[in-house]
Amino acid sequence: MKTNHFFKNEALEALRGNWGKAVVLALLYVLLAGAFAGPTAYSSVKMQQYAQENITGTRSVSQMASVIQSPEFLSMQRRANGTSGAATLFQIFILAPFALGYANAFRRLVAAKENKLLYNTVHIGFSNYWHKVWGQLLKSIFIALWTFLFIIPGIVKVYSYAMTEYILEENPELSANEAIDRSRFMMRGHKFDLFWLQLSFIGWFFLCILTAGIGFLWLDPYYHCAKAAFYEEVKADYALNGGLA
Repeated sequence: MKTNHFFKNEALEALRGNWGKAVVLALLYVLLAGAFAGPTAYSSVKMQQYAQENITGTRSVSQMASVIQSPEFLSMQRRANGTSGAATLFQIFILAPFALGYANAFRRLVAAKENKLLYNTVHIGFSNYWHKVWGQLLKSIFIALWTFLFIIPGIVKVYSYAMTEYILEENPELSANEAIDRSRFMMRGHKFDLFWLQLSFIGWFFLCILTAGIGFLWLDPYYHCAKAAFYEEVKADYALNGGLA
């Protein structure tokens, strides 16, 4: 297995001359992700503020029940539920395929020097649309089920299924379940390697916090390119072993 230094150098080499496009794409991703996350969080905060302002004194059960059942609170709750439902649908049908295209746009930048980042993100994410949506959704369901059982197995599965987004694009003949299985086979013996790669970015992570988060617009493309280089390595290793499970 190649070193983190190698993967990071591959990422920096791919991003050379392409930082502007990468940062714009990262900004678009952040804005898209925040399109419903912001209103959902706002609705939740407003409900908490209303409850805190109207539940006073002894905070008796009857008083709390009266506030929670008030027309104003119920109206806010309905709006919050509607916003949350819309956010879930948005995440499944828009953000998830966009995220898949985003990851693969950086993979193509690393593997083939294709610097049409925005075009590739949209084209890859929203072509063969239902197959990719289902693949991303099934992956999330599997991880959620493992996490509900036990936290640690859920974390392990996050790493086991980490290559699914690339496999769904590169191997459209595979079903969603087969793509997830191939990721699991590819990552055998490499889960800690990916964790170690992620951990190597922790210094940059804290520096980005000091920039009020603006630095993440540079860090995210850097990380995604390094992860794409990591994928190319585990894919080659999988092929070298005859694609054996």
